[in-house]
Amino acid sequence: MISTLKAFKKNDPACKNYLEIIFLYPGFHAIIMYRIAHFFYNIHLFFIARLISQITRFFTQIEIHPGATIGKNLFIDHGCGIVIGETTIIGDNCIIYHGVTLGGTGKDKGKRHPTIGNNVMIGAGSIILGPIVIGDNAKIGAGSIVVKDVDQKTTVVSKYSKNKNDL
Repeated sequence: MISTLKAFKKNDPACKNYLEIIFLYPGFHAIIMYRIAHFFYNIHLFFIARLISQITRFFTQIEIHPGATIGKNLFIDHGCGIVIGETTIIGDNCIIYHGVTLGGTGKDKGKRHPTIGNNVMIGAGSIILGPIVIGDNAKIGAGSIVVKDVDQKTTVVSKYSKNKNDL
């Protein structure tokens, strides 16, 4: 919990102190409750794990499946609308902004959600789908839709245009 607090303080320039994080940051609350739910998930108390997850979603608007695997120091900024699927793996020191989906395509069985490397930044509104791998130190730009592997140290952005000939 201490390292998570430090990650929030380090990554949010608007944060004034640790009490602010503890009492006012839904991303922090979601991560702490995920850790508790994940504990119950790992000892096969699936109903309790999902109950904790759903109660947390109700209060934070952040849905993290208790079966997901999340490394150290995840920073969730703003958080509203984030969905992290059951077989998602997130490495250490990652940043996720609001509106991000780490989901499945509906076609896969078993491992069906993304694997996110270490030190990855995922911009607001991004959608990363399927059992793909996002390499270490990659950056996913806001609003991007990613359905293929991303190499380490790569920045991905989706192209938007008002000119219909560019589509």
